[in-house]
Amino acid sequence: ISPVPPYSREQPIFTTRAHVFQIDPSTKKNWVPASKQAVTVSYFYDSTRNSYRIISVDGAKVIINSTITPNMTFTKTSQKFGQWADSRANTVFGLGFPSEQQLTKFAEKFQEVKEAAKLARDRSQEKIETSSNHSQESGRETPSSTRASSVNGTDDEKASHGGPVEAHLKSENDKLKIALAQSSSNVKKWETELQTLRESNARLTTALQESAASIEHWKKQFSACKEENDQLRSKIEELEEQCNEINKEKERNAQLSRRLQELETELQDKELELEELRKQGEIIPQLMSECESVSQQLQAAEKKNKDLEEKVRTLRTEVEESKHRQTNLKTELKNFLDVLDGKIDELHDFRQGLSKLGVDN
Repeated sequence: ISPVPPYSREQPIFTTRAHVFQIDPSTKKNWVPASKQAVTVSYFYDSTRNSYRIISVDGAKVIINSTITPNMTFTKTSQKFGQWADSRANTVFGLGFPSEQQLTKFAEKFQEVKEAAKLARDRSQEKIETSSNHSQESGRETPSSTRASSVNGTDDEKASHGGPVEAHLKSENDKLKIALAQSSSNVKKWETELQTLRESNARLTTALQESAASIEHWKKQFSACKEENDQLRSKIEELEEQCNEINKEKERNAQLSRRLQELETELQDKELELEELRKQGEIIPQLMSECESVSQQLQAAEKKNKDLEEKVRTLRTEVEESKHRQTNLKTELKNFLDVLDGKIDELHDFRQGLSKLGVDN
């Protein structure tokens, strides 16, 4: 079988890309990468042989050339990894896919191809059984028919029909010999296939036992990893709590830093005020001397004020006396004016009398 199938005979029916692995032949446990990167993996159908193959080529190297049989099983070992055993190649292939969806499609196609291979095998067995039964029936019927013709037929019929019957029987015998030879070769072929399948089953049983042992080992590893994972989770929770405490501490430190900056600003303001007070303190003696002089001036002013108050009281007394005298003068003046008005009236009467006397005279 050629590694890369000619397209005149085999046609690809499904193609995907994956990382290819093979089981380590020495340990039967570890995976060995068959490709450095993701390569093309395809299902091919051979219409002549009615068979299916999985083929993958990395450059010029054939890394997968596996004929699918009904006994094969594709197993998903994780969300993105699957494997199947090939007894003819005496190895186990593994494929790592970029996504779970691609793995599912490949597994579904594997199941379809497996069912098609099983159906093709069943049809082939039916054809072989039909051919074998037909050969046996022909072998049984030929002597009986010959005996019937020899018993029931007359000598004339023997003479007239003996030649063609013998030729027919001879051709039938030749056909039976050919069918018997083919059946013998098919039996040998199936015996070889059966022996191969038995050997494959033995290898698969050994691989299954090793897989079971490895599963127990991985179960223990998984339990240990689970315990370690639980410890790591608890440690992570403690670290998260510590991180929360650290974050709270950072927030408090940030608040304290802001408060410290505010206090530093207030301290600078106080220092400026203190500097102003120091400058003012330097002129306090001068202010004290000025204050003393002002106090003396104030005392002198108070003394002058007292003198002025005495003068004001004296002036008030004099004013009141002057007002009293003015009132008396007003009264006297009023009386004088009243007397003057009377005198003026008298003079006016006297003048009128004089005028009247002058007129009379």
